[in-house]
Amino acid sequence: MKNKEKERRKAKGVIQKMAENTVIYVLGHTNPDTDSICSAIAYADLKSKITGMDYRPKRAGQINPETWFVLDYFHVNAPSYLPDVRTQVKDIEIRKVQGVRKNISLKKAWELMTENNVVTLPIVNGNNELIGLITIGDIAKSYMDVYDSKIISTARTPYLNILETLEGQMVVGDEDACVENGKVLIAAANPDLMESYIEPGDIVILGNRYESQLCAIEMNAKCIIVCDGAMVSFTITKLAENKGCTIIKTKYDTYTVARLINQSMPISFFMRDSGLITFTEDAFIDDIRDIMAKKRHRDFPVLYKNGKLRGMISRRNLLDARKKKLVLVDHNEKSQAVDGLDEAEILEIIDHHRIGSIETLSPVFFRNQPLGCTATIIYQMYQENGVEISKETAGLLCSAILSDTLIFRSPTCTEVDKRAAEELAEIAGIDPVEYAKKMFMAGSNLKNKSPEEIFYQDFKKFSAGETSFGVGQINFMGSEELEDVKQKLLPYLEKAFSEHGLDMIFFMLTNIMEESTELLYCGNNAMDVLESAFHLPEKKDRIFLKGVVSRKKQLIPALMGALQAEG
Repeated sequence: MKNKEKERRKAKGVIQKMAENTVIYVLGHTNPDTDSICSAIAYADLKSKITGMDYRPKRAGQINPETWFVLDYFHVNAPSYLPDVRTQVKDIEIRKVQGVRKNISLKKAWELMTENNVVTLPIVNGNNELIGLITIGDIAKSYMDVYDSKIISTARTPYLNILETLEGQMVVGDEDACVENGKVLIAAANPDLMESYIEPGDIVILGNRYESQLCAIEMNAKCIIVCDGAMVSFTITKLAENKGCTIIKTKYDTYTVARLINQSMPISFFMRDSGLITFTEDAFIDDIRDIMAKKRHRDFPVLYKNGKLRGMISRRNLLDARKKKLVLVDHNEKSQAVDGLDEAEILEIIDHHRIGSIETLSPVFFRNQPLGCTATIIYQMYQENGVEISKETAGLLCSAILSDTLIFRSPTCTEVDKRAAEELAEIAGIDPVEYAKKMFMAGSNLKNKSPEEIFYQDFKKFSAGETSFGVGQINFMGSEELEDVKQKLLPYLEKAFSEHGLDMIFFMLTNIMEESTELLYCGNNAMDVLESAFHLPEKKDRIFLKGVVSRKKQLIPALMGALQAEG
């Protein structure tokens, strides 16, 4: 019993850990209809509740007017847009390296690198925007290659840095000031000789000899550094104040001070601030891999969309890139799926269409039922898991069923769909038929839409053998608005045909109330296929199909059959 309990807790811990670190996206096809959007929202909600993990609904295309009506009616936010599921920078481990200010000392930068086990520090301004980089190599070069005794002033080193580096105490002077001119020297000679090489503005490193301190101040040195923790007399202090000379006292001896003082210089003097190679968190791994390979940098900064620093990555991090985890709803055709699907990990597919062309590397949970709507399946899953459905979720699922079944008129509609819609309507507090009329009216109000917007409102691609074709569909409540849209679409079909490189394009103008469809077509062999599919008596400029309202169950099977017969 103890072992079982231990295993149970361990398993629970694993789930909790995954919940903290893993985001799973639920999304439909690239031209999402109401079922695609509403099912993604509802299923993400269900999975989050029964697993405790982070499931998020997404959309792979633009939302049509009908779906906007549904979301607004039930006060539900639209899923955010996810056009590509290739692995991105944000999918790999980004090291949270704190950006540093440009005025910190080389010594401080070295300590931070050692403490955090990094070789590169990003340098940021007050808004956390990247302004430069400094590497361990830059620090080594500053220490090994600098022989200029005036480098401290050239770098405009803050006195605060000198105090920090030497662990010193400011006896006289302003710690917020900077060294602006002069050289650094050690007063090892007697005062007579010192007078020959100390110049105004110099920094003089010396010991406890009163005469040397006095000489340096009299020669207008800008700063004296008193070593070995020696006392500074009242007379020297007052004289330094009168002459504007800074006095710093340190516990270190003159050799150590001479060795350390260059480490007080600000990193801004040595940082790289031009030609920086940075990546945004949304950059795709495919796009940055070659760039990283060509540059011998150990680390590369990653920025948020607003330009602020997020962290650092290296080439090694690419090896641990995590594929995006997906649940697909309302489709299982690769041609209808989001870009980059091959690079993602599909965990589940929930659909009501024919089995399509998506392949997976490992087994997945695949639920496919011959129902009129994906939302019906998801409603069943709520019931199977004993999860209560909110009014908003019920409204979304009911809307999806009403849309896909054309208010129960579509031949794809089953008794299961109708019963589910009625139960959901009761929870949502709507009359399904009256509500559906408003929903379809909103969806067919296309007066201000361009032909392109109308065409892509619900357009899907299919293939039969070596033949590829596309089918779009718009539903209407009356014939008047249908005719207006037709006049817009006819000239656009040829353009869409040439852009997609398909063999044929068909477009369904479906009158819901009359249960009929006028079919527009484009392509060299399109008319012949239609004649074969629907046994048309003769070639006509206008194809009118009485009783045909379903793309999935009536049009696609007929076209597939005709194409296969030709092959």
